[in-house]
Amino acid sequence: MPQFQKSGQRSFHAARRNFRPGGSGKGAHRSNGKQNIHPSKFINKATAYEEKPYEPAHRFADFPFGAELQYNIAKKGFELPSAIQDQAIPLIVEGRDVIGLANTGTGKTAAFLLPIIERQRGIMLRPSVLIVTPTRELAQQIVEEFNDFARGLDLEAALIVGGVNIDRQIRSLRRRPHFIVGTPGRLKDLIERRELQMKNMTTLVLDEADRMLDMGFLPDIKRIVGGMPRERQTLFFSATMTPDIKALTAQFLHDPATVQVRTGETSEHVEQDVIEARDKAHKIELLQDLLQRDGYTKVLVFGDTKYGVQRLSDLLHKSGIPSVAIHGNKNQSQRQKALQQFKDERVRVLVATDVAARGLDIPNVTHVINFDTPKTYEDYVHRIGRTGRGGASGRAHTFIDAR
Repeated sequence: MPQFQKSGQRSFHAARRNFRPGGSGKGAHRSNGKQNIHPSKFINKATAYEEKPYEPAHRFADFPFGAELQYNIAKKGFELPSAIQDQAIPLIVEGRDVIGLANTGTGKTAAFLLPIIERQRGIMLRPSVLIVTPTRELAQQIVEEFNDFARGLDLEAALIVGGVNIDRQIRSLRRRPHFIVGTPGRLKDLIERRELQMKNMTTLVLDEADRMLDMGFLPDIKRIVGGMPRERQTLFFSATMTPDIKALTAQFLHDPATVQVRTGETSEHVEQDVIEARDKAHKIELLQDLLQRDGYTKVLVFGDTKYGVQRLSDLLHKSGIPSVAIHGNKNQSQRQKALQQFKDERVRVLVATDVAARGLDIPNVTHVINFDTPKTYEDYVHRIGRTGRGGASGRAHTFIDAR
C-alpha cells in the first residue's frame, strides 16, 4: 500500500524544510497564473467550535406570514430561525433595503425568499422579483427552495441560466412568472433580446455578491440593475464586505440596514494537511488509496481543468470508486444530475472544478481533497468550506509536489 504523510505535524516540517523561497508573499504568482502559496498554509489543527448556540428572538410562527406559507414552513421542519433569518426577515417585511453578511450555509435563501413570497401573493404585475446568483447550481437550489415554500400559493419562478436551451427559457418568460432566478450572463442576453422586461420589477436580490464580482460579472450586473425601477427593494447578500462590495451597495441600495452574522472562518474548524506526491501517476495512486479507507464516505475532489476533472472522475469510476464530475463542459441538466447523485450518496466522490467551490449546499461532506492546488488562498478557503459545516467535523487534504 502506498505511503504518504498523514500527520499534519510531519507534513508541516517537511514542507517548511524543503520549500524553496522566492515569492510566497501576497501577490506572488507562478508562471501558470497561480499564487505561490506556502505549503504550511494548507496545514491546520482543527479548533473546536466555541460559539454559543444562537438564541433567536422569534419563532417562524411569529412572522406575519399567511396560513398556507406557515404550513409549508412547518412541513419543512422549520421552527426556530437561524441568525440571518431571525434578524433579516423583520427588516425585509418592513420593506427596508438590507445588506446581509453571512457565511454560506447559514439559511440566507429562506431569509429572503419567505418575506418576498408572502408579499407577492395577489400581486398582478409580473415578473416583479429578480434574484441574481453567480452559478447555475445556486440558482437551481434557490428555485427548488422556492418551490417548497410556494407550494399551493399560485406563484411561479423561472430559472434563467446558461448551459440550457434559451428558447425554452424564452417560453418560460412569456408565461410571466412572478420570480426570475438567474445568472448574470444569461439574464443580460435575454434583456438585450427584449425577452426580459424589467419595468415592473419591485424587488432585487443579489446573492453571493462577492463571488459575482470575483467572477467578473460586475458589468453584467450594472446592465441588469440599470434597467430596473429606482423605486424598489434591494437585498444584498455577501460573505465579505470588501471596498468593491461597499461601493456596489452605495450605488444600488437606499438607506440599507446591515445584518452581520458571520462566524469564524470555516477553515479554522477543518483538520487540514498536505500529501506529497512525486508526479501525477503517484498522485492518482495516493488518491485511490485514500478513497478506499474507512470514513471517506462523501468526498469532494477539486481539480484545475474541465478535461482533467472528467478524466479523473472516469478513472476513479472504472477503478471501482463510484464518482461523478461537474465542470463547465456539462450542460445544466448533466451538472444537476451529478450533483443530486452526490447529495443522495448514490456516488461517494464528486470531482469538480471551482464552479462547485462556493454557494452550493452539500450536506455532510466528510472530506475535501485538493488534487490540484487552488489558484489563490481565497479559493482554497472556499473549497474546504464544503466540509466541517454546522459544527460537524471535516478534513481537507492538499496534494503538493514532493521536495
